[in-house]
Amino acid sequence: MSSTTDAPVSSRPSNLLGDLSTRTVERIGAMIAGVKRPGDVFIASIHWGGNWRFEVPDEHVRFAHGLIGAGVDLVHGHSSHHVRPIEVFEDKLILYGCGDFLDDYEGIRGYEEFRDDLTLMYFPALDPSTGRLVDLRLVPMRLRWLRANRASREEAEWLRDTINRESRAFRFRIELVDEPRLALRPV
Repeated sequence: MSSTTDAPVSSRPSNLLGDLSTRTVERIGAMIAGVKRPGDVFIASIHWGGNWRFEVPDEHVRFAHGLIGAGVDLVHGHSSHHVRPIEVFEDKLILYGCGDFLDDYEGIRGYEEFRDDLTLMYFPALDPSTGRLVDLRLVPMRLRWLRANRASREEAEWLRDTINRESRAFRFRIELVDEPRLALRPV
């Protein structure tokens, strides 16, 4: 779902949203109620969030929370070219900005503190009967020359520290764990 025009919300796989209002949430909720069946997991993938800042506007938080209340099981935010905060609201996952997986911003200077070369692979496990988050595994990656490579431990620590700092307001924290590969897990 993208936020650009006041097109009606339908059960099509893609919709343009005119605004992030309560009215829009209600329309989406009605659409979900008409198509969601037992065992379905409903994901709203929204192109939102600015580049070169970590803050999540209050309007996005209210809208994401409203979507969860309307029957969405996972809110997948994308647009930013770097990772942004994560929240678990009413046991449902909200990814406010997943960053790039192949970085078309490679080589742009002046925004190095956002580390657009570092990203995460997100592996959520949801209970299909409730849509609730059961597990979340995050795999740190480094992008270079349009290729995704495993992040070093130092890079994984940067991602952990950044997600923890920026997600503090949402009471979300992750820790770095050593598996066969580096991974991040909620604590």
